[in-house]
Amino acid sequence: MKTKQAFNPYLPSYEYVPDAEPHIVDGRIYIYGSHDLFNGLNFCLGDYVCWSAPVDDLGNWKYEGCIYKREQDPAAPRIRLTNGLAAPDMVQGPDGRFYLYYFMGGTKMISVAVCDKPAGHYEFYGYVHYKDNTPIGKKGEPFQFDPAIFMDDDGKLYLYTGFALQGNPILLDGSKPTEHGPMCFELDPSDMLTVKKDPGYIGVAGEKESQGTSYEGHAFLEASSMRKFNGTYYFIYSSLNSHELCYAVSDHPTGGFQYGGILVSNGDIGLPGVNDVNHAKNSTGNTHGSLIEINGKYYVFYHRHSNRKQSSRQACAEEIQFKDGKFCQAEMTSCGLNGSPLNGTGHYPSYIACNVYGRKGTRFLSMLKHPKAGHPYLTQKGRDRESGEDQYVAHMCDGSVAGYKYFDLSETKEIRINICGNASGTVYIRTRENEKPAAEIQIKASRERKEFSAKLTGLGKKEALFFCYEGKGSFDFHSFDLK
Repeated sequence: MKTKQAFNPYLPSYEYVPDAEPHIVDGRIYIYGSHDLFNGLNFCLGDYVCWSAPVDDLGNWKYEGCIYKREQDPAAPRIRLTNGLAAPDMVQGPDGRFYLYYFMGGTKMISVAVCDKPAGHYEFYGYVHYKDNTPIGKKGEPFQFDPAIFMDDDGKLYLYTGFALQGNPILLDGSKPTEHGPMCFELDPSDMLTVKKDPGYIGVAGEKESQGTSYEGHAFLEASSMRKFNGTYYFIYSSLNSHELCYAVSDHPTGGFQYGGILVSNGDIGLPGVNDVNHAKNSTGNTHGSLIEINGKYYVFYHRHSNRKQSSRQACAEEIQFKDGKFCQAEMTSCGLNGSPLNGTGHYPSYIACNVYGRKGTRFLSMLKHPKAGHPYLTQKGRDRESGEDQYVAHMCDGSVAGYKYFDLSETKEIRINICGNASGTVYIRTRENEKPAAEIQIKASRERKEFSAKLTGLGKKEALFFCYEGKGSFDFHSFDLK
């Protein structure tokens, strides 16, 4: 039974879990992802944590705690900063135990941890290896990265890996990049570690091979994930564009995959009117995630970026339309897993914005913070922590927009914003970008948080809200109330 509304990001705002792989066990959905630190100097600097929610209450997430520490891996390099725990995946073995497959920087191997529960304390189990006990990654293969693990209905077990960005020699650490798309290894399910036959490529094209094919412009980069729906295999991956999750389709798990399309972009690039990074609805960066079916509906899991850089990533999810075996690109929303528009009355934190951009547009983020000038952004007060939500939209300057989708505003009478800063001007409330405002709120400078309000009537059951600022100075946007 639904007890809470679901928002994006669906975890608390202080939690930075990108690369999330969703899996359902005994009526709960569990999330296995990397763990960024707020304002971290690099990706994946935290230990693995797990969150779960009932499949019929997707706004009610429970923190399951730290499930695995980096130092538990015998091969863990001494330096964490450049050798974090990257994107994992989980599968339940024939013995009923739960196996976590992961990659750690500096090892060039795929490691495995095991636990009797989906979110208990995992223990190191071993390295995926060939029959001669040589770990994969140690025979000159392309770089082993972002493992996806998949057990088919017939009990066969498959591992997918790959990383195709040649321009990242630090991450590659002397290994070859993936040139022919993701690799596939069939593993022995009796020990969950041993490769049964020589690895192969599944037909998801790399950059050179994509030219002149349906993969052109969406060639494989990283973030392998495998799902099976109605007897068909869906391989999910991040393309060389990095901001988008794409998918490919086949009747077999080890080959013959044909390009299917875009699942989601963390800048809504690919949707009508959003043709490239320069016109994205958020500052963009890499993404990673997967698909899952819950009670007859399909959802795509991915992550967004915050704090003006790539290494403060947060978990998001959207319902996605699935028709005749094909997925339609999902739109980024604030209501994500909610199943319906958000209530038209209540208190809402500003960080659930699904569109944040300035007069100068957006940019593709790097590991260094981009300048504040002309750009609103998501951030939090203080250091990384495991409690105390206070994320907000900072630096709303002239021409800035914070957008939220969707609300049932059919009974809403008033809107109130909670802000502080040196701004003096007008916040226009629009239900569509660049159209006539539904309300106007005059604001004045205030060092302390202050509320400003306006009437808001005559709207529908599924409406967006765009807060568009025009004026002098800037303000921090903390929350808003609908009455």
